[in-house]
Amino acid sequence: MHIEVVGEGPPLVLVHGWGLHGGVFAPLVDRLSGRYQLHLPDLPGHGYSRDDATSLTLQACAAEILARTPPAAWLGWSLGGLFALHAASVSSQVRALALVAATPRFVRGQDWPHAVEPSVFEQFGRDLEQDYRGTLERFLALDTIGSEHARAELRTLKENLYARGEPAPQALQQGLALLEQSDLRTVLPELPIPSLWISGHRDRLVSPTAMREAAAMAPGSHYLDISGGGHAPFLGHADQVADEIRRFMDKTGRVGAT
Repeated sequence: MHIEVVGEGPPLVLVHGWGLHGGVFAPLVDRLSGRYQLHLPDLPGHGYSRDDATSLTLQACAAEILARTPPAAWLGWSLGGLFALHAASVSSQVRALALVAATPRFVRGQDWPHAVEPSVFEQFGRDLEQDYRGTLERFLALDTIGSEHARAELRTLKENLYARGEPAPQALQQGLALLEQSDLRTVLPELPIPSLWISGHRDRLVSPTAMREAAAMAPGSHYLDISGGGHAPFLGHADQVADEIRRFMDKTGRVGAT
């Protein structure tokens, strides 16, 4: 698994979302690498890890990243939030947790109404088999729709999508299955570390209400809703997100400092 390391200071691991790679965090790298040592994995089947044999499961990917990074705060965006949350639930090596546009469960259920229908991810899976590139681009549009900076964010995501090669179709299907099937709500009350939850108020994939409710389940949590943000608020509102991460890191005692 490819893991890029940038900057110096207390370590922070950043885990990307579906179909992309660590390069999507460039706005945060620009703003945080002067103060923190950033560890940016490309998940298996994505980016420079396209041919990596690690299974795209929460257990295997979290274990691999934990084995190759120091004790650190972890940040997960969208699908990456599931990996970060799982890692925090199984290892004391995760010293603090930040989730951006991510919840412990991405699909709707009787006791979890503020989420998308399971059929959304099922349909993307079927569409991938018929129109690989078109489906990826439609998903990127869904990432940005509603944001006050939607056009600029969509342009940035499209520029990133194939910058490190095409994501592997099998990994994309596995990622969709994780989004559809994962439910990590039970780990939240037992989280022994502080957590930061950042939502985009205009997000069409992850409801701010769901993020607020999830944050309320975790002791020591702090929730922030970015009023004009969509599903990728660290693109259109990079300064605000970076400032909040710095405050969180400082408040938690510059976790993982060496």
